[in-house]
Amino acid sequence: MVKVASLLRIVCGVLLVPQASARLLGIPTVPFESKSDDVFSLSKIKDVVVDARYQHEVDRDGQTLIPPTLHQFANTFAQDLQPVLDRRISVRTGRKPPHNGIFITLDRHGKYLDAAGRPTSEGYTLEVTSNGIVIKGASPLGAWWGTRTVLQQAILNDGNIQLGSGRDAPGWGTRGIMLDVGRKFYPKEFIIEMCSCISFFKQNVFHLHLSDNLYNNPNYTREESLNLYARFRLWSEDPRVAGLNKHRNESYSRREFEEIQHKCAARGVTILPEIEAPGHALVIVQWKPQLGLSTDLSLLNISHPETIPTLRNIWSTFLPWFHSKTVSIGADEYTDSVTEYTRFVNAMNDHIKRVSGKSIRIWGTFPPNKTEGVENVDKDVSIQHWEFFEDNPYYDFILNGYSVLNSDDTFYIVNKWSGSYPQRINLTRAFYGNPAGGPWYPQIFDIHNSSNNPTRDEPLVLGAIAAQWNDFGYNASVVSEAYYNWRDGIPALADKQWGGDISESEYSSIEAKLHPHIPDQNLDRTIKSKSPVIVDYDFSKTHFGTVRDVSGNGYHAHTHCREEHSALQIQPSCSLTTPLDSKGRDYTLSLTLRIHKLDQKAPATLVTGRDSALLLTPNITLAADGNHYTLNTTIPLHTWVDLDIISRGNRTCASIKTDSDEQPQEHEFIARLGINGQYFVWAPIAIEAPLHQVGGAHSGWSGELRRFKLTEGAGN
Repeated sequence: MVKVASLLRIVCGVLLVPQASARLLGIPTVPFESKSDDVFSLSKIKDVVVDARYQHEVDRDGQTLIPPTLHQFANTFAQDLQPVLDRRISVRTGRKPPHNGIFITLDRHGKYLDAAGRPTSEGYTLEVTSNGIVIKGASPLGAWWGTRTVLQQAILNDGNIQLGSGRDAPGWGTRGIMLDVGRKFYPKEFIIEMCSCISFFKQNVFHLHLSDNLYNNPNYTREESLNLYARFRLWSEDPRVAGLNKHRNESYSRREFEEIQHKCAARGVTILPEIEAPGHALVIVQWKPQLGLSTDLSLLNISHPETIPTLRNIWSTFLPWFHSKTVSIGADEYTDSVTEYTRFVNAMNDHIKRVSGKSIRIWGTFPPNKTEGVENVDKDVSIQHWEFFEDNPYYDFILNGYSVLNSDDTFYIVNKWSGSYPQRINLTRAFYGNPAGGPWYPQIFDIHNSSNNPTRDEPLVLGAIAAQWNDFGYNASVVSEAYYNWRDGIPALADKQWGGDISESEYSSIEAKLHPHIPDQNLDRTIKSKSPVIVDYDFSKTHFGTVRDVSGNGYHAHTHCREEHSALQIQPSCSLTTPLDSKGRDYTLSLTLRIHKLDQKAPATLVTGRDSALLLTPNITLAADGNHYTLNTTIPLHTWVDLDIISRGNRTCASIKTDSDEQPQEHEFIARLGINGQYFVWAPIAIEAPLHQVGGAHSGWSGELRRFKLTEGAGN
């Protein structure tokens, strides 16, 4: 069994959940009354038993249209338990709790209420006795959140859970994050892994902003605007949208989007799609220039007779793809006619309801006008508030009967750089963001002025989503940097979005213990190792094509290249292939090589991996996400060179030393950001180490490799 020390054991010397606290420490915290100081050990668990009466039941009240069954959730839970308990857990059906097992059932008569006092299907009861564990869900989704509690407690407490019981339910129905994939593409694997991550902390929505453009500078010519970076991320062969998306390799096909939605739903997370219009709509105008507003081509001219029919066609094409009960039409930062804007939103609301039965959401933009006879946005359209200069969510919308989702820019982050927003979640605001004192919760829109906030039990507050934007485009960062921007802060927000009460002093230690065990993902790109040396190939020990890893980890490589004088002779006809693919932050990849020949027609690929490649262009270059990050230095030919690629937090460097150098020379890879067409900013870039293959066909070089070593940390 994986040994994960209990925070409480470290602090108190014994495993203890004080009865006075009446809760289990986790993320989120769980209301819980302990019966004694005794515990149930999950080492006794023989199997997970699903109540046969309810095994095919699904949650009809949640946000997804593809809810898993109780049995499917139980299977996923058993898979998650396996690495924690270091053994396989079977799943079977039955009608009563087993001895030394986990029983998952539904609580048909329990009352699970949210912060507004309304029934919620996401509640559950946890009962722990000396005989085993019973999880009773208000629905299968509620039972799923109960399994997250059991999993967390097993990790935090050396496989033990305090005897007792608790009833838990989220205060708000929408809890999650938003990612701007319109201005930077993220592969489906990343999104699916992020769903695994946020589900572990009981967040239930991943909002994907699927279309957008870089800032359309008013000084741009029409031609410059029509060539500005703008993307639509869904790829369809439907003739109604032919030409809208010109970038198949940066898009999600229907099959890919289906996979994303189903795999996220399997962990209780709903994908909420957004197609942005009538603002941030340059990609639509590049497709049909006649629809652009003459004063700003990133805005649609709603009065044009083709505009609303065009958007109806777009939504009719993609609505069958979407398995959420709510979709977002964006409708953000439109600066032309309020009357036309309102007509557009209501027309799209009518169309989407008629075609699919779905509800729509818009970003808060124009507050309602109380003048008699003036048309306002329909009240069944929910509002996603983000900034007080756009609207006051309480006075403008809630008091006028609109439902509001809290995405206030209190927790905005902008990837890589911003003149105003941070690049990490502000943890202080999570723990002390209530202007009246204490932690932030979703009903708190204004962290400075309490009068702008409704009460905790306001039923028109839907919940909260924390947004991350890519204002400066696709080449400002690599995919993993979005994860690292969220990594340490999202669990704290998840606690508050649920309604938990973990304190700042408790948080860091608990989060650090839970993080390595988040199931079904490896966003950190960690590699198991017995020591700081992860892999170290001894080319003198090449035998029958196998290159021995002398680190002790057994990551032996394969090659068809010949070995001579303890060096591998790299040719276009052969390569070194390792069982590893990529290493995340804080590493040193050390190569000792001598290059004899470079292809003059194309860059040479020294090492490739899952997330990146090390190239000579001829300058030393790291390639990631289709972008090149190039140093102003290269490697001399016919000379032995020690080349280290070094990761230090959010920075990546190269150290180069030849036999004639007294000291190695270190250079940093940087990203060059164009800021709104006005100036440039240089920023650090964090790139994973490429590990899978050295050389090979079409690599563009030949030479000798004497060392290939990967070490944890930025050392030698």
